[in-house]
Amino acid sequence: MAMKTMQTAQQSSFKPQIGYQADLLDELYGQFTVAQAHECSLTGWTFIDLFAGIGGIRLPFSELGATCVFSSEWDKHAQQTYAANYQHLPAGDITQIEAHEIPPFDMLLAGFPCQPFSNAGLKKGFEDTRGTLFFDICRIIQHHSPKVLLLENVKGFKGHDKGKTFQVVKQALQDLGYSVYDKILNARDFGVPQNRERIFIVAFLNSYFKHEEYFLFPHSSNIKTCVADILETTAIDPKYTLSDRLWQGHQRRKQEHLLKGNGFGYSLFDEQSAYTSTISARYYKDGSEILIAQANNNPRKLTPREAARLQGFPDSFMLPSSDVQAYKQLGNSVAVPVIRAIAKQIALAIQTTQQQVDCI
Repeated sequence: MAMKTMQTAQQSSFKPQIGYQADLLDELYGQFTVAQAHECSLTGWTFIDLFAGIGGIRLPFSELGATCVFSSEWDKHAQQTYAANYQHLPAGDITQIEAHEIPPFDMLLAGFPCQPFSNAGLKKGFEDTRGTLFFDICRIIQHHSPKVLLLENVKGFKGHDKGKTFQVVKQALQDLGYSVYDKILNARDFGVPQNRERIFIVAFLNSYFKHEEYFLFPHSSNIKTCVADILETTAIDPKYTLSDRLWQGHQRRKQEHLLKGNGFGYSLFDEQSAYTSTISARYYKDGSEILIAQANNNPRKLTPREAARLQGFPDSFMLPSSDVQAYKQLGNSVAVPVIRAIAKQIALAIQTTQQQVDCI
């Protein structure tokens, strides 16, 4: 008997609830338990890591047993950090790498840049993306037909150019033979105290999954966090404390913005704060988006280790670059716990689809 597709299930009277895992998985998958969802494995599956940065997307997939067979990252400092942690130096500029030079793989992972498409709306499939880095993703997909895709971008990507950019990407993936799912998720809902919203796109190859994949984006982990969770408990090097001149400049600029009626300026947090604002690649400049209050002293910046914790990296993750480069790399990275939650849902979708097919 043919199974209902995920789309049909979502259109039924069944309404998913926050904290849904047990009931929802029982409803949709019948025989699968929450324990099985947590035990899902990607052992035997391979992936490539494009626009890899320092490997924030790679880490959870490797934890689940998948094997990385190729990675690409153009920034030499990020390459060094990646190599220090994964014993593998990524290839350079993806635009200079032919698709046939990449070994076969099952999953494509990429946190690609947001770029406008000059031909958006002409409906030429992925040819609409020519001249952008997303085109390079498409040509690799066309050559290799990976079974699963995971793409990450900034929250504003979905509304970029009045939504045209996202629609071109979605249509290109559909034209390449994929069922496409997307959702904006916030890092603060997955166990790190950072307000960081990003859009995630997951796609499944129709010729492999036969439109019968059962995929759901993860819901909040409901893990309570606060800024104290990521702060170092040992003495902090005074170099991270703002100078009087820099602190006075921050205060002056914030007051000027307030007089203009906008909220620009520094953001100050303490140990009890539920979460920080988003850490960005420009954090190295003055740290204004996330300052930590200190008793009887000027505020300070996060240390690189604290910034890594804010993105969900374990303390065993090495940061061999300078502070400036570490801040850039971490600001450009993903929040690892969000990727981990998505990776588990992808693994569950693969497992349930394969087991259901085996039962038919």
